[in-house]
Amino acid sequence: MTKDLYPAERITRVREATAAAGLDALLLTPGPDLRYVTGYDAIQLERLTCLVVPPGEEPFLVVPRLELPAAQASPAGALGVELVPWDETDDPYALVAGRLGRPAQVGVADRMWAMMSLRFRAAMPNAEQLAAGTVMRELRMRKSAAEVEALREAGAAIDRVHAIVPGLLRAGRTENEVARDISEAIVAEGHHTVDFVIVASGPNAASPHHEVSDRALRAGDVVVVDVGGTMPSGYCSDCTRTYAIGEPPADFAVYYEVLRQAQEASCARVAPGVTPESVDAAAREPINEAGYGEWFFHRTGHGIGLETHEHPYIVSGNTEPLEPGMAFSVEPGIYPGAHGARIEDIVVCTAGGGERLNNVDRSLIVVDA
Repeated sequence: MTKDLYPAERITRVREATAAAGLDALLLTPGPDLRYVTGYDAIQLERLTCLVVPPGEEPFLVVPRLELPAAQASPAGALGVELVPWDETDDPYALVAGRLGRPAQVGVADRMWAMMSLRFRAAMPNAEQLAAGTVMRELRMRKSAAEVEALREAGAAIDRVHAIVPGLLRAGRTENEVARDISEAIVAEGHHTVDFVIVASGPNAASPHHEVSDRALRAGDVVVVDVGGTMPSGYCSDCTRTYAIGEPPADFAVYYEVLRQAQEASCARVAPGVTPESVDAAAREPINEAGYGEWFFHRTGHGIGLETHEHPYIVSGNTEPLEPGMAFSVEPGIYPGAHGARIEDIVVCTAGGGERLNNVDRSLIVVDA
């Protein structure tokens, strides 16, 4: 699967995109862009690791000598990319500048540390630095079949985590205790790392990015559980479900049904040629009509892949039509204050519409108090 996820011809597409953008080189330090191009999940260190992609010449990967074995053992080692090791007393920035000559414009990785960007600026004072995202965004936004399959596996893994959540929710347990158990389950179900665990109970459910606390769960609480991790493939999961401990408040039950219908409508809107803002509007219309519009105050979704949040963003103002292979969350929420709710699935645009990559029950799960 690694070869399919990180094919050798991807570097050719990156070179072509770099040339089309008018850049003299792309400089990719450790992070999702470097992994996308080479499969190398390099450690971010103060020592420079950088893939240099000049459109008219062969790319090369500058690595600290002590990291050379890791680079050789990674998928990058099988791509035929020149590996250029440097020693502790070398200046790798001058090394890159010397090989590039006098570039006028270079694209630097969006996640490049500021100290590295400044060192490159000192080494190439006449080169204008632009964000590499202008090149990488268009490539990464359209997932290959192998990438979609990796996201599908991630979705199934996080679905298995949600399947055990009802057994973890009991009155008297704290959010922290539940989050600890969920973190263990995320790894147990196949993820390489835990990226986030939100367990938001009672009034905390009205805070979409609540940090878990020592609040004890109580009978009648609504609990929003938003969890995600990164698979060994490098691709991410993200899924939210809402639970209730015992009988939920009557007003909550009313707006949860509105939310469920809104999420269904938004997912159903996904198709090639449809704009992200139209998918966002499909979620907002039933929520607005029911009078809860002011309590839905975030975008409907975000792209997902090697990062949990990437393009395309499902939000008003994004009019770039969806295409097959684009993957993103659909996660409307309603947060009146005393409680809140969110339903989130990852959806991939296909030739025939949209495919949900999360399939665990979306109805309100009521557990015994």
